[in-house]
Amino acid sequence: MATSSRPPAAARTPRRSPAPAGPTVAVAPAPGDQSETQRRVRDGAGLLAAAAMRRLDDDLEWYRALPAEDRSWVNLVAQAGITAFVSWYADPTRAPHGVGEIFAAAPPELTRSISLQHTLQLVRVVVDVVETHSDRLAAPGAERELREAVLRYSREVAFSAAEVYARAAEMRGAWDARLEALVVDALVRGDADDALRSRVAALGWSGRGSTLVVVGTAGAHMDEVRAADVRRATRRAADDALVGILGDRLVVFLGGEGDLRAAALSLLPRFGPGPVVVGPTTSGLAEATRSARAALAGLAAAPGWAQAPRPVHADDLLPERVLVGDADARRALVERAYLPLAASQGSLLDTLSAYLGAGRSLEAAARTLYVHPNTVRYRLRRVADVTGWDPLDARESYVLQTALAVGRLDAASA
Repeated sequence: MATSSRPPAAARTPRRSPAPAGPTVAVAPAPGDQSETQRRVRDGAGLLAAAAMRRLDDDLEWYRALPAEDRSWVNLVAQAGITAFVSWYADPTRAPHGVGEIFAAAPPELTRSISLQHTLQLVRVVVDVVETHSDRLAAPGAERELREAVLRYSREVAFSAAEVYARAAEMRGAWDARLEALVVDALVRGDADDALRSRVAALGWSGRGSTLVVVGTAGAHMDEVRAADVRRATRRAADDALVGILGDRLVVFLGGEGDLRAAALSLLPRFGPGPVVVGPTTSGLAEATRSARAALAGLAAAPGWAQAPRPVHADDLLPERVLVGDADARRALVERAYLPLAASQGSLLDTLSAYLGAGRSLEAAARTLYVHPNTVRYRLRRVADVTGWDPLDARESYVLQTALAVGRLDAASA
């Protein structure tokens, strides 16, 4: 009898559907599960908001330090963030709400007082709260999907916050640069009124210590990037700083209680080629117009002294400033040199005039005055004590000769 080749019924393996290829993964929630999770998230919005308020008070010190009114506005912003997430999770195909929409219910003053770091901390608190409650809110098997949705939403909001604050910083920087240019221009023109003082204060000028002005050429490639670099350098060099670009001239106001001349020296590489002139130190920003006027006149007159150092003080260019028509320089030479010599005893003015007229020769001056050369030398030392300029120095004798000339001209026209 022939036997069958089929195995017995007990040994036969029941037919099964083929197993899916690849490793075993968590089963994604069915559409019904997603709808259930959306409903749970929507119903749990109040729970999430209450938990977020508790976390804000527990974790954020800056939040606890806010006035009660500002804390209520921050609470409103946090609730708006949770509501925005709930709305987005119901329809993930829409773009997440940006920071601007979340902050829309808050007053503008709050958005200016909360920094980017604070905003990101708010986002982090909301994310942590939703993640902590994801097991309770998600339908069975949908916990991972909900956590991934939270992470995606928080990433989009964080990028939105960074973009908003970066745009605000860029606009604020551009506005500050324009305001700073207007302030520098007003100071150069001498329009120092109460409105200008408020603008200077808005730019962060503290007003402590003294002030001086440094001017030079702006350079052929002074674009907005290089101008911003100059502003950063000036703020590192001194307590207070203002930078203005007036045509081809770079004007820098330095203020504070430190060594402002050393600060000006450190800024030399920021100027373009050519002379750099440092104005006189003044008692404050209200007097800085005088320093700016002297420095700008010195910049115009500097080509007349080929051997001028870089930087050169504006007072060292008094003769050249007189030649370009600077009335302040003319008045300074008369008041600091001619009038003190004319009022002194011992024939100092006549001795200086004879010395300069004799080609700076002690012996020739002595013969003109009928005195010994040592007497001329002694009187010239007195001239240096009275005026601060030494007639025996070639450059300083030129300053004194210019002072004598303008003093005599003023006396003749009086």
